[in-house]
Amino acid sequence: MFELSAEEQLRHLKKGVVDLVEEKELLAKLKKSVDEKKPLRIKVGFDPSRPDLHIGHTVVINKMRQWQDLGHQVIFIVGDFTAMIGDPTGKNETRPALTRDEVVENAKSYAEQCFKILDRDKTELVYNATWLDAMSPSDFIRLSSQYTVARMLERDDFSKRYQNNQPISIHEFMYPLAQAYDSVAIKADVEMGGTDQRFNLLVGRDIQKSYGVRPQSIMTMPLLEGLDGVKKMSKSYDNYIGVDEIPREMFGKTMRVSDELMYRYLELLTDMTVDQIESLKTDVGAGKKHPRDVKVGLAKLLVERFHSKSAADQAEEEFNRMFQQGGLPDDLQEKNLAAGDHSLVQVMVDFGMASSKGEARRLMQGGGVQLDGSKVMDPQGTTSFASGDNVILKVGKKKFVRILVP
Repeated sequence: MFELSAEEQLRHLKKGVVDLVEEKELLAKLKKSVDEKKPLRIKVGFDPSRPDLHIGHTVVINKMRQWQDLGHQVIFIVGDFTAMIGDPTGKNETRPALTRDEVVENAKSYAEQCFKILDRDKTELVYNATWLDAMSPSDFIRLSSQYTVARMLERDDFSKRYQNNQPISIHEFMYPLAQAYDSVAIKADVEMGGTDQRFNLLVGRDIQKSYGVRPQSIMTMPLLEGLDGVKKMSKSYDNYIGVDEIPREMFGKTMRVSDELMYRYLELLTDMTVDQIESLKTDVGAGKKHPRDVKVGLAKLLVERFHSKSAADQAEEEFNRMFQQGGLPDDLQEKNLAAGDHSLVQVMVDFGMASSKGEARRLMQGGGVQLDGSKVMDPQGTTSFASGDNVILKVGKKKFVRILVP
């Protein structure tokens, strides 16, 4: 613990950071921490608005692990109270509030998934309803009196909505204040979040001062683009890789990342140094290394981090077998189908291989449907299945099912 000097720690921690408020202030905190051999308290909050974490969340969690490895105390706050308000950050309309039951159910997976990266024994896992539920109406009035409406309207999303005459509910103002009070309750020395959280984190500094607590330093981390390479990774945009996804899915999704974006993933999601990543770029540019090999390396690193090395090796083998050699996945689904004539369009919908008949028809007309290796391209036709048949239906590149006819 505290093997590195304050200056060395700061240099290590600044990697990948977008905003640091304030650097001199944080260095002073680190120096005091080293002198007194007392760890700093590092706060990060996650609202369980959805059941699972995705790897975009891990950009900040990786930085939390760096703080842990340097000997500091990480506090992982599950925002079971704030999730019921709904973070208005980046929204052009009021978010629907979640129920307590929804939040509690979502929080269960958050609490476990974070330990795929963080050291469980060195992590303080807390729920902000612990102190926010205990506050009286007068406590909330005191809290809200510490900030002005004018300051709230400086926030970009609130400002745009106000100018466009779009409604802003009073409870939305309470979100940054409640998040800020978390910093008071746990006496945070540092708070981290994505770049979209900068306003909320700065409110935390101001509210701490109001309550006589030394203001926290702030680190913001970049937002990770999703698989589409355009929007930030989000389940809402269906461009995510889930932390809890099975190895085959995690590997396959990573292989869909563009050649350009894979370097950003290496920078934000792995322990590779800037020099190592630049070396890979140089080798690819000179033709010494194929981009696919770099992507395979990235996919294996991610699967190994969230599962195991053996799972990463197996996922690579299965990917090669499925997509290069036309093989079948190990966990091939089996479905029973009655003997007789069937519309494959209906079968695809019934077996969950297409979301609708319209999608099934488009896939079929585009040549994306095969039955035992033969393309089926007539969405109006029927296929005859006889008792004892055992055939493979393939839809797209990744969906397979074995059809068994009793």
